[in-house]
Amino acid sequence: MRHSRTSALEKVRKNKTSDDSTTQQSIRRPSLNTYPIALTIAGSDSGGGAGIQADLRTFAFHQVHGASALTCVTAQNTLGVNRVDALPVESVVAQVEAVVSDMRVQAVKTGMLLNQAIIAAVAAQVQELGLANLVVDPVMVSRTGAQLIDDTAIATLRDTLIPLAFILTPNRYEAQILSGLEIRSLDEMRAAAQRVYQLGPKAVLLKGGGMRGELQGVDIWFDGDRFTTLQTSTVNTPNTHGTGCTLSAAIAANLALGQDPLAAVKAAKDYVTTALKYAYNPGRGQGPVGHFFPLLTRESS
Repeated sequence: MRHSRTSALEKVRKNKTSDDSTTQQSIRRPSLNTYPIALTIAGSDSGGGAGIQADLRTFAFHQVHGASALTCVTAQNTLGVNRVDALPVESVVAQVEAVVSDMRVQAVKTGMLLNQAIIAAVAAQVQELGLANLVVDPVMVSRTGAQLIDDTAIATLRDTLIPLAFILTPNRYEAQILSGLEIRSLDEMRAAAQRVYQLGPKAVLLKGGGMRGELQGVDIWFDGDRFTTLQTSTVNTPNTHGTGCTLSAAIAANLALGQDPLAAVKAAKDYVTTALKYAYNPGRGQGPVGHFFPLLTRESS
């Protein structure tokens, strides 16, 4: 097993050395036969609304080839989560190495990593394999404030993976944990984003979906030089499952397509906003956003 791991890593290094000129700036819109590649490292949602399923749909509708590494398998539907099973760390590592040793991955996003061991292993791979354009959706606390991973996993995420992020996308409650600040106003969002930035990511997108009143849906971007307030139209729908996964996946897809970071974020927000307008419910609970809207709008035009 050790020999196969070493061989995979050697192949990755050889590929990277032979194409050092390939940078984010040089990536262009694909031809009919080639597409940019994005990798998602996240959990499976058996109901199809979030996680790997949402990520791959988002990649596809951006004309980006989606590769995946599963970290956990959930038994869930629109009514809730019934069971979560973590995959062995060795399985997660093997999936990432298999993809990167064969494909030129232009962007990576992480979603639910579930526990300390998986988080630490993914962080080590990001460094060892030189994975670029890393979008980290911390998935520590839900948009309603429910903690999803334990304190040890949160500490490992903060200390090992977040400093490697190209773009970090915490929601209000995750930003409160990472910054140690209460967030109730726009000024407090800016202060928290600035403090979270000090943990090491290249840029922070603090999402305002958990804010109230006029601040709901207002996001703050901070890249160390400037604050940018981002807001799109509000869509009133109860079917919002997978919005965080979709946003981070859309950011990664746009980075893979060669957009600069802030432009990638703005385009991703527009994509999510439109998908919310086409949200639907396949079950009896909270349904997902409508990734299929490019097909629907094409049919109606």
